Amino acid sequence: MAVTAIPVISRLQLKLNVGEDENFNPLYRTRSFANVKTDADNEDLFALASEISSLQIHPLNTVRRVDEYELEDE
Repeated sequence: MAVTAIPVISRLQLKLNVGEDENFNPLYRTRSFANVKTDADNEDLFALASEISSLQIHPLNTVRRVDEYELEDE
């Protein structure tokens, strides 16, 4: 049985370092951007994340791309 994965939604997430807790462990906040084109190149998304992070007060820690797919039976 063959299954086809159809891209539905992509999101871009930026994990920002917002400081430290009382035990000096890093604290993070995530900023999500929805409605990213499912066929966007990873290099382009990383460049966009870098540009967006330059507008933030807090330093960028991680860039994530979250893709969702629908699976259909052929």
